[in-house]
Amino acid sequence: MLRWNPMPVTQPVPERIWGRNYGRSLVISQQGIVATSHALASQAGAQILARGGSAVDAAIAANAVLGVTEPNMDGIGGDLFVLYWEAKTGKLHGLNASGPAPRRLSPEFLAGHGITTMPLAGAHTVTVPGAVDGWSKLHQRFGKLAWSQLFSAVIAYADQGFPVTEAIEESWSAPIAVERLMTNAESVRVFLPGGEAPRVGQLFRNPDAARCFRLLAEQGPRAFYEGEIAAAILRTLQNLGSTMAASDLAAYSAEWVEPISIDYRGWRVFELPPNGQGMAALEMLNIMETAVPEPGGPSTPGELHKRIEAMKLAYSDVYRYNADPRTNAVPVATLLSKDHASARAALIDPHRANGSVAPARIAGSDTTYLTVVDREGNIASWIQSIYNSFGSGITAEGMGFPLQNRGAGFTLDPAHPNVLAGGKRPYHTIIPGFMERGGQRIGFGIMGGPNQPLAHAQFVSNVVDYGMNLQEALETPRFTKLGPDGNDVIIESRVPASTRDALAAMGHEITLGREYTQQMGRGQAILNDASSGTNYAASDPRADGAAMPEPVI
Repeated sequence: MLRWNPMPVTQPVPERIWGRNYGRSLVISQQGIVATSHALASQAGAQILARGGSAVDAAIAANAVLGVTEPNMDGIGGDLFVLYWEAKTGKLHGLNASGPAPRRLSPEFLAGHGITTMPLAGAHTVTVPGAVDGWSKLHQRFGKLAWSQLFSAVIAYADQGFPVTEAIEESWSAPIAVERLMTNAESVRVFLPGGEAPRVGQLFRNPDAARCFRLLAEQGPRAFYEGEIAAAILRTLQNLGSTMAASDLAAYSAEWVEPISIDYRGWRVFELPPNGQGMAALEMLNIMETAVPEPGGPSTPGELHKRIEAMKLAYSDVYRYNADPRTNAVPVATLLSKDHASARAALIDPHRANGSVAPARIAGSDTTYLTVVDREGNIASWIQSIYNSFGSGITAEGMGFPLQNRGAGFTLDPAHPNVLAGGKRPYHTIIPGFMERGGQRIGFGIMGGPNQPLAHAQFVSNVVDYGMNLQEALETPRFTKLGPDGNDVIIESRVPASTRDALAAMGHEITLGREYTQQMGRGQAILNDASSGTNYAASDPRADGAAMPEPVI
C-alpha cells in the first residue's frame, strides 16, 4: 500500500524520488485510529478507544460530537448506514438505519394540500430518524463500554461551546442553509445566534443539545422514540401539519442487511444494498474495469473521460431502479453483473461525451462520514446524515437538533418504484464503503449526496489501478456531477489545463472548482493490515478533520 522506494544513500537519488504530490501524511499506528471530518470528534472517539471501547463505541461518541460541531451535516435527527468488519469472525455486517415516511403520509395527502411535487424541505419531508436506534443495535452487539459513557464529550462541547471551524463556517453561512433555517423560529433561535451564522473561531454553544444528550445517556436510546425527546419531535412536527404519529417513532427498528459486492481487479469491494445508492458505485467500477487504466494516471483525459461516462451509465440505472426493497423488487444482481457492465460500457464513445444517457431496460447529499479501527482490528465504516444543509430546516423544540428531510428523496410519480408511500423508506444517498484483498481491509467513505458513488469509484480506482496509499487516493483531484443527464461536470482546478482542454474538445462542459472543494465530498479511510497488525488512516483536506490515533495511557 505504501509507495516508498528506499535507495542506498551512497547512490545518487533522482529528484523524483524525493517528496510527494499530496499534502498530508498517513497516520500509522499499532493502536486504534478514528478518522472523522472534525478534529474534536476524532479526539473524542480516540479517547473512547483508550478507555477500552470498541470501534462501535468510538464511532458513536465521535458521531455524537459531529452532530453538535457540524449540525448542518448530521445529527440524531437523521439516518445512519454502517458496514462493520468483525475481526474475530471474519464477517462483514451491514446495518440499514434509515427511517420510513409516516404511515399516514401519501401522494394523495400531499395533493389535498396542493402539493404536486415532492418538497425539498419542511414538515412533510421529515421521515423517522433512524440514527439513534442504529447506534443502539450496534452497541448491543459490538459495544464494550456502558451506553452512558459514550456521551461525555458531546455534552461538554454542547454545554461549554466550541470554536467553529473553516469548512463548517463555509457551509453553515451559505445562503441555502441560512434561508432554510429562517423558515423555522426554533432553528433561528438555536443556529443563527444574533441573527446570523457563526464565523470561524466564534464560540458556539447549544445547551438544548446538551440537555437532549443527557436524557439519551441517562434514559437510553428508547427516550428518543418513546420518551421526552420523542414528545418534542412530535409536538414540533404536528404543530406544522405533519402526519408523524407516536406509533411511527415507537415502531421503528433498524435492519441488519447483507452487504453487496463485486470483484474489481482482485479486490473485493462492498457497499450496502438498496434503498441506498451503493450499487451505483459498484456498477461504475464494473464498467470502468472493462477498459485498462490509462498509464498517465487518474487526471489524464482518457481516464477522466472513462470515469465520467461510466458514472452517467451507472447513475441512470440506479435512478431508474433504486427503491425500498421491502416494497419494490430492485434488480441488484442484474445491475452488478459483469455482462451488464460490458453491455453498458459498449455505449461509451472514447472520443465524445454523451449528454443523454438512458437507463438499461431490465425486466422485472450533506453528510458526515467517519471510520474507526480498534486495537483488535474491528473496522466501522460509518455514515450519518440529515441530508441537505440543516435537513428539513426544522429544529426539535427544546432539543437542539435539526430533523432530516429524507422524504425529499421520494418521487410522486406513481409509475416509479421510489414513489412516496406511508411506511416506505426513500431512495437514500448515504453509503459507507469497504474493500479487502488478502489481509488488507479498508473502511472508506466520501460524503456528498449524489457525489458519493462516483467519489467511491474514483477512490477505489486510485488505490487499485494506480497503487496510491489512502491519503494520496483521497487527495487526488476529483470530478463530480449531480446526475446522469447532460455533459456538465465540475473538476478541481488541480487537474492539468491540458486535460481540461482535451475533455472540453470531447464535449464535456467543465465548471472549474477550487483546488480542494467540499463539492467533491469529504472523505476518510482506514486500512488494517492483518499480517502486521498495523493500521493506516487518512483524512480528507477538503474538511476540517483528522485521523487521530488512540493514545497510550
